[in-house]
Amino acid sequence: MRLPYQKPWRIGWKFDFFCGKIKKTIIDVLYYKEILKMVSKKEATDKAVSKKGRNMSKETLILLYGGRSAEREVSVLSAESVMRAVNYSRFIVKTYFITKGGEFIKTQEFTDTPAEEEKLLTNDLAESYPKISPAAIYEKDAVVFPVLHGPMGEDGSIQGFLEILRLAYVGPNILSASSTMDKLLAKHVFEAVGVPQVPYVAAFADENQAEIAQEVVEKLEFPVFVKPANMGSSVGISKVDDLADLQPALSEAYKYDNRVVIEQGVDAREIECAVLGNNSDVSATLPGEVVKDVGFYDYNSKYIDNKIQMDIPAKVSADLAQKIQEYAKKAYKAVNGAGLSRCDFFVTKDGNVYLNEVNAIPGFTQWSMYPLLWENMGLSYSDLIEKLVDLAKETFETRENHLL
Repeated sequence: MRLPYQKPWRIGWKFDFFCGKIKKTIIDVLYYKEILKMVSKKEATDKAVSKKGRNMSKETLILLYGGRSAEREVSVLSAESVMRAVNYSRFIVKTYFITKGGEFIKTQEFTDTPAEEEKLLTNDLAESYPKISPAAIYEKDAVVFPVLHGPMGEDGSIQGFLEILRLAYVGPNILSASSTMDKLLAKHVFEAVGVPQVPYVAAFADENQAEIAQEVVEKLEFPVFVKPANMGSSVGISKVDDLADLQPALSEAYKYDNRVVIEQGVDAREIECAVLGNNSDVSATLPGEVVKDVGFYDYNSKYIDNKIQMDIPAKVSADLAQKIQEYAKKAYKAVNGAGLSRCDFFVTKDGNVYLNEVNAIPGFTQWSMYPLLWENMGLSYSDLIEKLVDLAKETFETRENHLL
């Protein structure tokens, strides 16, 4: 069959028209793809800007952990608990590891709650990161939480450093940190304000050890507890049941300090009270009790073996609880406490109360006595951290005003 005759120019026109339609469709598709790219890019930029804006509106909380003392393992556990419990709608968390040699290393930064498997970097992993100048931790308006225990952590050293940098920090000031860290000095302070303590003997590494032993025999009864003057978390502490074991216990304590406290052992319950606040505005919790499956509450039983349990609140009378709270606040104010402290007491069967020690930066893991005591009072772990930050800012503002 013959097709109807069509003029060549008409066929060409139709072909051009058809090609033009295809070309326009392709251009339209490409145009809309570019539009979509631009929209996606703008959305991504807006999200990034929004996130940056949110982060810029947050406060920076700097965690210092590790440290030079024998209690660095406790520090890591405490810092990791804080890192997980922080209110990330308010804070960005920046972490700095202090090595055994005292070097500072910037490790991680968290803008949201970290995954369960994410851990703070320590030891060999952290030390593969570049070391920084300690002063490089400075950030305007940041608050530092020195989650450090023992010498070079809660003895006033790091507190003095942070004050030189003019940074707000959580916890005790130079005076309260140094006076509570030194058990011998603290005993003199608590004696002066009438807070009862068990009898004790002071020992020094460069003294005649035979004369120290004689003084112990004359003034105390076995068992006794031998403690380095500057150490916490039961590090270097020994229970001594007879004179033959005294010298080995002293030798162990002298590894940590050349000044040692030898305390009278008492058959007593170990009752602890948490204190929170600044200056005259100080609150104390209902006391809690350490219930032990071991001879005494040593470092391993506290942090490694889990051989302890806690009764919160402690099963004590209302009058006894009030007496413990009053002694805790009295001791706290005597050392010019700031932020927080945990006051540890002995309570004998006949109702005598003795202050054992004041911990200026107590263990701060989620299972530690201090936060659990406040949780029992209705203050959650996360809210406790925020309260401590607010107290730190209050102390900083007061200190800065006094400088003027």
